[in-house]
Amino acid sequence: MTQYLDFEKPLAEIEGKAEELRAMARTNEDMDVSAEAAALDEKAAKILDDLYKSLTPWRKCQVARHPSRPHCKDYIDALFTEYTPLAGDRNFADDLAVMGGLARFNDQPVVVIGHEKGNDTKSRIERNFGMARPEGYRKAVRLMELAHKFGLPVITLVDTPGAYPGKGAEERGQSEAIARSTEKCLQIGVPLISVIIGEGGSGGAVAFATANRVAMMEHSVYSVITPEGCASILWKDSEKMREAAEAMRLTADDLRKLGVTDRIIPEPKGGAHRDAEAAIASVRSAIEDMLKDLKGKDAKALVADRRRKYLEMGDKGLAA
Repeated sequence: MTQYLDFEKPLAEIEGKAEELRAMARTNEDMDVSAEAAALDEKAAKILDDLYKSLTPWRKCQVARHPSRPHCKDYIDALFTEYTPLAGDRNFADDLAVMGGLARFNDQPVVVIGHEKGNDTKSRIERNFGMARPEGYRKAVRLMELAHKFGLPVITLVDTPGAYPGKGAEERGQSEAIARSTEKCLQIGVPLISVIIGEGGSGGAVAFATANRVAMMEHSVYSVITPEGCASILWKDSEKMREAAEAMRLTADDLRKLGVTDRIIPEPKGGAHRDAEAAIASVRSAIEDMLKDLKGKDAKALVADRRRKYLEMGDKGLAA
C-alpha cells in the first residue's frame, strides 16, 4: 500500500478513486471502467509531475525520510554479491544501526559500509532508526582498516538523521568515535566513495562521507543538523522547520553548487520509494562511474585528492 506524504494529498485522492473504480470492476465483470480509470491515471501522473517538479527543501526532507524509500540493506542486497558482514567493534558490542562487510561489486572485491534504518517497527527499534552509537563508528574504522590493508575500495551508503545522542553513547565516547572514523576516511590509501541515499545528518554522516567522491540522490538531504533541530535552536520553535530547511541549503542542488557533493543521482518520478528498482539501478551506474574515475590512482594520490577536496570546500562555498 502506497504511503502518501502530507503534500501528496491531492495525488492520494485521485489515485484512490482510480483504485476504487478498479475494485468495483473486479467484483462486477460486466462493469467496464477502463476509460474512467485511465483518465484518472493520466490526471494523477500530471499531479505527480507537478508536485515533484520543484520540491521545496522541506518537502525534500520529507521525501528523503519516506519509510518506503530503499535503505542500505536494500542496496546491499541488490548491488553486491558474496556480502560477508563484519560484526562488533572488538570492544563493547555490535551496533545494528551500521551494516558493513566484504562484498563484490560487479565482481570486484570491495568493502561496503552503511547506516540502516530498518523497514518496520521491530527492525527500526533494533537498528535504532539508523542512529549509530560509538561501537558502530568503531566497527566502520575496523572495516576501513581492513580495506586499506588489502587494497579494497570502500563504498559507503549514508542514511542517518545523526549519531545517537543518548547518555550511554556519550559515556562510551561518541564524539571521539566519530572523529576517529572521519580521520580514518582521510587516511586510507584506497578509493573511498560515498552515496547519500536518504538523510545525511551531522557528524554521524560525515564520519562515513569524508570521501574522494560524494554523490547524493536527487531527493536526499545533507546538513549539519535536522531542520527541526535548527528551528528549535534559532527560533525556539521546531514548527519553523520549513524556514530552517530553506536557510540551511541542504538539498542536492545546493550542495552541488557549494562543492560539497560531486554528482546528483536522478530518482524516478515521485521519488525512490515509488520505484526502488530504478533508483537502485541509478545508484549502481553512479558507483560504477565513480570507481572508474578513481581507478589507477595510487595510495598517495588518493589521500592527496581527498585532502585537497576538503581543504578547497570552504573556498567554493564562499564563492557561491
